[in-house]
Amino acid sequence: MKIRTLILILFILLIAGFVALNFEQILQPTALNFGFAQVQAPLGLVLLGMLTLVLVVFLLALVYYQTVHLMEVRRITREATDQRHLADKAEASRFTELRQYLQTEMQSMAARELELSEKMQQKIDQSQAVLTRVIEQSGNGLEASIGELEDRLDRQWPNPSGLNN
Repeated sequence: MKIRTLILILFILLIAGFVALNFEQILQPTALNFGFAQVQAPLGLVLLGMLTLVLVVFLLALVYYQTVHLMEVRRITREATDQRHLADKAEASRFTELRQYLQTEMQSMAARELELSEKMQQKIDQSQAVLTRVIEQSGNGLEASIGELEDRLDRQWPNPSGLNN
């Protein structure tokens, strides 16, 4: 329990003890003036009734303020929950947008990679064709040179048997 609650309970117990010890004097009638009328009543009982009334009013006020406070806390909690849900939805939306962006980028990167691969394959094919042509030309040039050398050799040293190899 809170210290205030303990003090309040102790205060109520002290008043109850005082009333129990002095109950005879509390019930003795006396002349009371209410401003508009004069009445014979026990002064202690009237004061005790007023004290009880004040205590009940304060307790009702306490209950009212606690209820208002509790309702306010619930409203704020509900608003915070709603805001958290909105933030979660926004975060999920950002993740969805990021995923879509990444998918788009990956697709465009794959398309660029495919395009570059096709261009590279074309360059390789072109280089291979050029290299094949160069090799054929070199081979033809070598064959021509070898044939020319053979002709020269045949002219310089004719084959005695007259056979061509």
